[in-house]
Amino acid sequence: MRKAVFPGSFDPLTLGHIDIIERALPLFDEIILAIGTNSEKKYMFSLEERLSFLKEAFKEETKIKVTTYSGLTVDFCKKQEAAFILRGLRNSKDLEFEKTIGQTNFQMAGIDTIFLVNSPGKSHISSTVVRDIIRHGGDYSFMVPDVVRKK
Repeated sequence: MRKAVFPGSFDPLTLGHIDIIERALPLFDEIILAIGTNSEKKYMFSLEERLSFLKEAFKEETKIKVTTYSGLTVDFCKKQEAAFILRGLRNSKDLEFEKTIGQTNFQMAGIDTIFLVNSPGKSHISSTVVRDIIRHGGDYSFMVPDVVRKK
């Protein structure tokens, strides 16, 4: 069984995340959407809200599992028996950052990172930008799925 872990904070879930997940579905038998927990990081949305966003957005997809984890992503992957980490790339800055992490993860645990480039029209979307727009009362509806818009 080909399993991948798509780790992230998903604070909040965006159409960029959805793009990568939907395009990766044919590549894997199971994709684990794993919300990493970090007690030192301040989130806009609670862990329960972020779990709800993911579960609701993919409630019809049997190949997707939603969970949380703490610690190293590669350790979580081993526990889940997942041989791959899934990551999305918006630009060259993402590539440089993710490449370093991917190479380190492979050296540490032999877990490969699969990179998918965002579809055209999605590369400008990031959770950071969405949070900033929300803080300032702007319209972010074109960057998030309905489950986040309704919140």
